[in-house]
Amino acid sequence: MTERLPYLATQSAAPYEGITPIPVAILLDQVRSLYNVGAFFRTADAAGCEKLYLCGITGRPPKPGIAKTALGSQETVPWEHHADPGSVIQSLRQRNYEIAAVETSVHSVDLFDWQPRFPVCILFGHEVDGLGTGLLELCDTYVRIPMLGRKHSLNVATAGGVVIYELLRKYRRMLDNAKR
Repeated sequence: MTERLPYLATQSAAPYEGITPIPVAILLDQVRSLYNVGAFFRTADAAGCEKLYLCGITGRPPKPGIAKTALGSQETVPWEHHADPGSVIQSLRQRNYEIAAVETSVHSVDLFDWQPRFPVCILFGHEVDGLGTGLLELCDTYVRIPMLGRKHSLNVATAGGVVIYELLRKYRRMLDNAKR
């Protein structure tokens, strides 16, 4: 039987050493499913994101539904709850974060064409209604995930995983280019 090594001990992990936490914050507003919240915790932990902001009715630990999908990452990822997401956005903006709504609109840039300005905070909204108009007006950028099928949306936690890992890829590339 071979011994399983932790991921960071493998050769393929070498390009990622020293880049956590990545300068990516995630703001969830009005996300009603505790399972979706738990999935965001798990993805934020896996990608090394710096913080989760849980706003409005978004559930927060300790809740069994979050724990079921977070698998302990709710204990490792820094998070805060705020009733008003606007105050979080203003605070992040003062710290030079790009504020990016993950929403499909006529003003959205394709995720793969987006050149984020790190640090960045990505916003995700209610599973059906998305982000409210007031929050959208506070954003610097609108990002859409390409949808090639008949449906034009993904589950919010799935969308989060796609965007977070694209940001990790872009951040790693930025660091590699800076070394050259």
